[in-house]
Amino acid sequence: MNHYEIMFIVRPTLSEDEIKKVIENFGKILTENGATITDQKDMGQRELAYEIKKFKSGYYYVYQVEASDDKAIKEFDRLALISNDVIRHLITKLEK
Repeated sequence: MNHYEIMFIVRPTLSEDEIKKVIENFGKILTENGATITDQKDMGQRELAYEIKKFKSGYYYVYQVEASDDKAIKEFDRLALISNDVIRHLITKLEK
């Protein structure tokens, strides 16, 4: 079983309900592709160290994920790159 940490930043111009919807959709992408979300943290809105896509802040969210293969991770990565709501994401494989 592989362990991953996925951190992503949602653009700050969305309403609170839209942000929750984006987070739920990305969680669903992971679980529908065979991954298990072991922990999730809403880190709230924070200032960015530098401007990304003309945004100076964003909503940070972190998933701790277990997956037997990388299918779910690759699908999350693909859709996060396409999404206009996610301004940046980082996937880290953890050694356990």
